[in-house]
Amino acid sequence: MDRGIDMVAQPPTRETQTARGGPPLPLAQPVQGAQVVTRIALLLRLIGRNSAGTPLAEIVRDSGLTRPTVHRLLTSLAAEGLLDHDAVRHTWHYGPEVFVMGTVAAARYPIEELARPSLVRLAEETGESAFLSIRRGAETVCLLREEGSFPIRSFVLHEGVRFPLGIASAGLAILAYLPAAEVDTLLADTTDFSARWGDQHSPASIRANLERTRETGYAVNPGLILEGSWGMGAAIFDRSGRPGWALSLTGIEPRFKPERQRILGQLLLDEASRITQTLQRPPIA
Repeated sequence: MDRGIDMVAQPPTRETQTARGGPPLPLAQPVQGAQVVTRIALLLRLIGRNSAGTPLAEIVRDSGLTRPTVHRLLTSLAAEGLLDHDAVRHTWHYGPEVFVMGTVAAARYPIEELARPSLVRLAEETGESAFLSIRRGAETVCLLREEGSFPIRSFVLHEGVRFPLGIASAGLAILAYLPAAEVDTLLADTTDFSARWGDQHSPASIRANLERTRETGYAVNPGLILEGSWGMGAAIFDRSGRPGWALSLTGIEPRFKPERQRILGQLLLDEASRITQTLQRPPIA
């Protein structure tokens, strides 16, 4: 048995059974096989949401796992170089091995190289911050950011942040062009959406925004996540015609008046189309 799984399977000690000054915690059961892989993947995604680091309490809360289980898994991942622990701030971060893996994997996914010139053009022409996001299952993940020249910025979006599809302009742009059956499945249970993001993200509200997105080609997020922080997005399509990524612009509300939305939307569509056409070219033999 490898070291990581062996650490998870160790019997709980008296110390790990009791929270600080609190009642005893449920005993963590040994975790093996596919279950441990699923849990590790979940923890890595949670830690990747915040480049400034994630505290243990937040990881425990959002993972739904017990504190002892989370701590043992994180410690094991740190021993393998996949995570780092900041003992001063008490936060967890990606470790050097994740950087190495990402560097190797980047060669297979050239989207960042293709998108960077588009982000630079968008930021220079609009003054707003420009982003590239990728679809991962039922979420979008922000991959790249290019700062604009306008001095007041929105910081809702940053590298590594994840939003459910239908939340934020990138997720709306992608969701609008998925097959109807897939959209229905993704929006079938959005109770958590409303609970976490507010009634403005109810299924009915999201569907109304999807219709507007299909009419114009680009998505608009009118401060739905953070009041006064607006965003717009346009989907990028892969060789099969499925939306897999999105370009977006974010800024403050006065910069996104209706007449300027049409200008920004067209710029987003032009750049998204440019990348889509490059991705859909037949591979060179």
